[in-house]
Amino acid sequence: MVKDCHKSHVRVHVDLGRNKSMQFSGILSGLYPALFTVQPDEEGFLGKTAYSYSDVLCGAVKLKKLP
Repeated sequence: MVKDCHKSHVRVHVDLGRNKSMQFSGILSGLYPALFTVQPDEEGFLGKTAYSYSDVLCGAVKLKKLP
């Protein structure tokens, strides 16, 4: 799933725990052996965000490819 979204726009939903979550859109910019990075489109973020593949497998991070 993550490999199919490389260099494309994605919608990211992150579960922060204790009934808190965060959503943003961005470009999946980097794929590495242990993690992947997302460059957010919104101005509130400074720099890139990084997530591990285990976060996706556990359901803490959900990706949706945007058209």
